[in-house]
Amino acid sequence: MNEGKCICSHFGVLVWFVATMFFVILGERVLYPPGTASFAISITLLVVGTGFLLWGITYIYLLFDKTENAPLKFGIIGTMIGLALDTFSLSFHQFIFPNLAEPQVIAFTAWMSFAYALYLFLHLLTKKQVSPKEETNLSSNKEKLVSSFFRRNPR
Repeated sequence: MNEGKCICSHFGVLVWFVATMFFVILGERVLYPPGTASFAISITLLVVGTGFLLWGITYIYLLFDKTENAPLKFGIIGTMIGLALDTFSLSFHQFIFPNLAEPQVIAFTAWMSFAYALYLFLHLLTKKQVSPKEETNLSSNKEKLVSSFFRRNPR
């Protein structure tokens, strides 16, 4: 596994672990049965907070991974790791989240689903913006690369 994917995997496991520990410790205080006003308020606050935290974590991740599609890679690999691990945490919720009632586990799952959507969406917000001058240089470099390829490899 190359270094970039290894860093990404470590960050993905760390994000999953911190989120899981948050709900292990505070889940019974922040998760309410779906269909109640408390649920709507709680899930809204959790999703907004999650969005800001994921944006900050993605920013920190980008300090370590400077590759072109690093935010997209982080979102995809992090989501894959988290969903795989959450399969087990939900399957064994009575051991992982012993203090949560069944409706709270459902609320956790609702939050989790939205959190993974944010994980995949955030790369659009953190994608590096390219100035028109840089875009012209990139196009020029691509043209040079293509023409040099065909000069070296005649058909």
